Amino acid sequence: MKPFKILLVEDNEGDVEMTQRALNSAEPPCSLSIAHDGVEALELLGLEPGPASDGKESPPIPQLILLDINMPRMDGKELLDAVKSDSRLRHIPVVMFTSSESPSDIRECYERHASCYVVKPFNGRKYAQALHDVVNFWSTTSRLPN
Repeated sequence: MKPFKILLVEDNEGDVEMTQRALNSAEPPCSLSIAHDGVEALELLGLEPGPASDGKESPPIPQLILLDINMPRMDGKELLDAVKSDSRLRHIPVVMFTSSESPSDIRECYERHASCYVVKPFNGRKYAQALHDVVNFWSTTSRLPN
């Protein structure tokens, strides 16, 4: 079985580490690329030239993007706009995986065509379960374009 390709866009190293641990044992297996802010994600997705793309083979287009909102340089909403306005990428489900419970953030993300909005639990076990639920839905229950 081919790994399910996920791009995690997250500036909090603790959350990056928890995500990596949670997905280590995921079924189906996952291939995780990490960007620490929206600018780095744009580089990885081939939308912007930069250090993340210089001299490196670009990672394959992800099948799912897990996106935090509050990040330096470019926040999640701006990145969501960029992804959804690019014809090569707009089909990719973007799940807002964030600590913000703000009703305005939730509304704005759906208005910008987020596929889903999940508030990250603070409890490690619940965090891993929420992540497994999201990944399982997008990798096995739903049908994605090739």
